[in-house]
Amino acid sequence: MMNTMLLGAIVTASSVIGLFFLRFWRSTGDRFFLFFALSFFIDAVNRVTLGPATPMEDNSPAYYLIRLISYGLILFAIYDKNRPKT
Repeated sequence: MMNTMLLGAIVTASSVIGLFFLRFWRSTGDRFFLFFALSFFIDAVNRVTLGPATPMEDNSPAYYLIRLISYGLILFAIYDKNRPKT
């Protein structure tokens, strides 16, 4: 019961943060905010779909592959923002 409640809180927080970054992307047009928004939305969808399916088994490769993609988007956004413009 407590795990389900915490999972819901994480999904809600990830969705709200994704909407926060999406709002900044719409007002500035900067891809940095778009990549962050996509990363948090992927995290929220990942937790909704895979969370209840395997409640006690977090060692599934699907969990970590999707999280790797999500965190990779954040790293790419940081790299893209800081690379020298030619």
